[in-house]
Amino acid sequence: MAETIQGLQTFNSPIETGVRALILLAASYPAEMDLQRILEFEYMMVHTEDVDGPPSIHPALPLRSGELLVRRQLIERGLLLMASRGLVSIHATVTGFTYRAEDDAGPFLDALSAEYLHDLKDRAQWVVDRFSEMTDHNIRLMLTRIYDQWSREFQVPEQPRLF
Repeated sequence: MAETIQGLQTFNSPIETGVRALILLAASYPAEMDLQRILEFEYMMVHTEDVDGPPSIHPALPLRSGELLVRRQLIERGLLLMASRGLVSIHATVTGFTYRAEDDAGPFLDALSAEYLHDLKDRAQWVVDRFSEMTDHNIRLMLTRIYDQWSREFQVPEQPRLF
């Protein structure tokens, strides 16, 4: 069940996903990212071992590839929450919306002291440093290869049937 603070859901909530997205945007400041790039980077940030990085922050569950499908709306809601607090700006472009950390994002994140958040900041910087120059196409190819590998690893081998 989700963690609550005085009745407020914190696990997989707009607060949690918004803070993770904000950490990514702060690591890439002043660059802007679209929602798809944030979604992919957020996934890689918590599952860094999947992309040959440092130890992952979240466990390597067999069905974690599905996170990309369900997290899009959560991250979008989190970004809107961060924007409503002046921590993220939203920019309309000819291809859609992009997001950028605002000047207050750094001091806000510096005020948070949980070890988990420190680890997220480290992983976010690693992801941004390693993958920000990759094209969208190449990132999707890389993630597709990872998903294909999981599919093979977690498929139950077919057993011969006895008649």
